[in-house]
Amino acid sequence: LRHLGAEVGFEKGVLTINVDGDNLVGEASHELVREMRASIQVMGPLLARLGRVRVSHPGGCAIGERPIDFHLRGLRLMGAEVWEEHGYIYAQADRLQGVDIQLDFPSVGATENLMMAAALARGRTRIRGAAKEPEIIESQNLLNKMGAKITGAGTDQIVIDGVEQLGAAEHEVMPDRIEAGTFIIAGAITGGDIWVGPVIPEHLGALIAKLKEAGVHFEIYDQQMRVVGPSVLRAVSARTLPYPGFPTDLQPQLMALMALANGTSLITENIYPNRFRHVDELRRMGARISVNGDTAVVRGIPRLTGTTVEATDLRAGAALILAGMAAEGETTVTNIHHVYRGYEQLTEKLTGMGANVTQQ
Repeated sequence: LRHLGAEVGFEKGVLTINVDGDNLVGEASHELVREMRASIQVMGPLLARLGRVRVSHPGGCAIGERPIDFHLRGLRLMGAEVWEEHGYIYAQADRLQGVDIQLDFPSVGATENLMMAAALARGRTRIRGAAKEPEIIESQNLLNKMGAKITGAGTDQIVIDGVEQLGAAEHEVMPDRIEAGTFIIAGAITGGDIWVGPVIPEHLGALIAKLKEAGVHFEIYDQQMRVVGPSVLRAVSARTLPYPGFPTDLQPQLMALMALANGTSLITENIYPNRFRHVDELRRMGARISVNGDTAVVRGIPRLTGTTVEATDLRAGAALILAGMAAEGETTVTNIHHVYRGYEQLTEKLTGMGANVTQQ
């Protein structure tokens, strides 16, 4: 955001962004974009506001192919000229036009990017086949506070009536369901008795259902949740699906849990079929896991053993930390920078729960 010309402050959980339109830059460089795939999200709003944008091809976690075709196709339908050259994506349009957009897959990133672009387009845009994740509703809520006219978030059709400009707003971000889910699994994998909050239980319905099936006990009080891990975990199977299905971002953590369950689990990855790079690292800890295409067969064992493993991506790193907490002996997780992109003060929070975790 600073690179794009914004003044940004971040202190005690409060992010402050101040933008002078005269200082805004329509380019996101390779050095920054390669670190995080979500950088492609600046494309829609910059194009809508400046009429031009230049963004490097996105990088981020190595969890398989994640094309941005839906983003680019939507912008083209809205009247943008889009081309690729020397590793960068360029787009330009005098002003985007409202149009009907059909997404072939409910992509969260594409839905959000096109919502932001359409907020300043001329006329009405309909996004059909839109993602339904809670984060989409959160985006709608913030944009509407800024003056946008958006309805339908949380359903498969979102309607955006373009406005001339957006203004400043204040917004409290909802609890992170994936962070909460990771801590819930931490309690389950260690046989712990913990409280997790704030959390919106409805956002984690698929995870809670699976863990109850595995024998985990829950007590839910508004936005606080008590999690009690069982003495013996039962094996459960899961298939990742778009929301409200089981989230792909909790698949590695669930696999670490099932590595210690009684029985055999089948975990099928339908969102990112290559998202199994954590399997080899869990095997190094003794886990009995085999992969056949998009399905991992997990045969539970009584205990894992600590060793040195590598975090290949954000959620894989979280899964390895959880496995290390439950393993016998010391576990060292390397390449940990991935994990700290998605979990603030992770070491402190886990230590507060009673884990013996240190950061080097």
